[in-house]
Amino acid sequence: MKKLYAFLLGLLLICSSAFAAVNLNTATPQELETLSGIGPAKAKAIIDYRTKNGPFKAVDDLKKVSGIGDKTLETLRSNITVSGGAAPAGANKNAKPGAKPAVPPAPAKAKP
Repeated sequence: MKKLYAFLLGLLLICSSAFAAVNLNTATPQELETLSGIGPAKAKAIIDYRTKNGPFKAVDDLKKVSGIGDKTLETLRSNITVSGGAAPAGANKNAKPGAKPAVPPAPAKAKP
């Protein structure tokens, strides 16, 4: 009976992940390849575009990737998202564009 429950739980997890939208800003090439019409070359093009231009701001930005047109975008639209895009390491989300990063003050020296 425990095996049946474990099997059902595993099946439920697999099914729920199958219906989850793929985030264009955080997806790996393997995750992108699970999308209909996206093979290794298009997955690489998406990753390369994201690396060069930063995170996607809208799903429609996917059309800016070489090899992705209106038809492909409409096929993918219900299975992709851009929410919660990953910011580059060390990026301050509250910083104004063009502003210099804040420099933390030097630690005070201890007196003997």
